[in-house]
Amino acid sequence: MLKNIKVLPLAAESLGVRSMCTFVETRDLRILLDAGVSLCPNRFGLPPHPHEFRAISECRRRIAEAARKSEIVTISHYHFDHHTPSFEDWLCNWTNRSETAMQIYAGKTVLMKNPKESINPSQRRRAWMFERTGGKFADKLDYSDGKAYLYKETKIRFSEPVYHGADDSFLGWVIMVVIESDGEKFLFAPDVQGPMSTRTLEMITREKPHTLMIGGPPSYLAQNKINEEQVEAGLRNLARLAETVSFIIVEHHLLRDEKWREKAEKVLTIAEESGHEIVTAAEFLGKDNQFLEACRKRLYLESPPSDSFGKWMRTDDEAKKHEKPPI
Repeated sequence: MLKNIKVLPLAAESLGVRSMCTFVETRDLRILLDAGVSLCPNRFGLPPHPHEFRAISECRRRIAEAARKSEIVTISHYHFDHHTPSFEDWLCNWTNRSETAMQIYAGKTVLMKNPKESINPSQRRRAWMFERTGGKFADKLDYSDGKAYLYKETKIRFSEPVYHGADDSFLGWVIMVVIESDGEKFLFAPDVQGPMSTRTLEMITREKPHTLMIGGPPSYLAQNKINEEQVEAGLRNLARLAETVSFIIVEHHLLRDEKWREKAEKVLTIAEESGHEIVTAAEFLGKDNQFLEACRKRLYLESPPSDSFGKWMRTDDEAKKHEKPPI
């Protein structure tokens, strides 16, 4: 584990939401990575449970608090669990028009994925909108693909774009970031899904990070939206990282599967045999895991919502976006 770089996960699947938002502090600099958080609007035929709305509300509070301390905010790509939009949406993003985004980006240097190169159409539209809404509050916007920045003794390096999952993924590209300070190296690899891509694996391996935070493969989508062979490739490559990286925080897509430990058993075994450690963000913080989305069906059975929440549930999704759920 790192001694001179402070890593503080703020929002993640193990904390009850969709996100990898993390606060990083060195002696020179405070950085907020991927300041977004979302909920899945429909899983198992159900909207988010009240427990999930309470979780996203608390995560939003933590992100806003960290933003006040941060000089830099990063955007690895333009999915809403990795950056904050400027429209009202209480169903998925827990946002209040431009106010929520302004709390995060106002007065900051935003180091962001290039919105014009290596980007798919949906993310290009979201990036265009961000620059004209939340981004306009920033002190500076800089396209960071493949760039390095030096702040006193702290170096921030962004990768060239890598695939959001498997090679040629229709989901587009993301940029990874390495933060180096006092001889230590933290690598943040969101949404690489394992990584599924061998090229991405090689890029991470070459960096030799002391601590790696990475998004695992979406096993919950196997045989449905994602080819099962791609999921297996993501788990295989994660196992290879478990052999070489001494401390890994695994998060995101993999933890949307209630049986993720069973499916990643080989990865966890290899880490243990190598004398290495793999934890979730919650475990890293010394907290219990809260896999709320993965357990949504059971939550509705074990903790039935109130009548007022049931009435809110019966409205259409557009109405839900504009009315806070009674939680």
